[in-house]
Amino acid sequence: MNVRLYLWQRGTAALMAPLVLIHVAVMFYATRQGLSAADILGRTRGSVAWGLFYAAFVAAAAIHAGIGIRTILAEWTPLGARGAALAASAFALLLAGLGARAVIAVVMP
Repeated sequence: MNVRLYLWQRGTAALMAPLVLIHVAVMFYATRQGLSAADILGRTRGSVAWGLFYAAFVAAAAIHAGIGIRTILAEWTPLGARGAALAASAFALLLAGLGARAVIAVVMP
């Protein structure tokens, strides 16, 4: 694997690890407090901090998954390196777009 892609994948994994832990901890807290989805959305609406948190999460996940899919496609399909890279890039962009849409839905007032 390309050293640059290796470093990007490891870097995004290192970024996602604490983001996942924070997300899960907040979800446990919210459910234990009996907060409904409407209550949670009421607290996240207009929050720049939550917007940045989840935007970073989405970006890291899209990059990480794109690199992983590229590797899988290159090793397990007849696609060449270029075809695998194009398909993986399209997948990563789709994930980023869907994730951005979710962040906007959760944060925008």
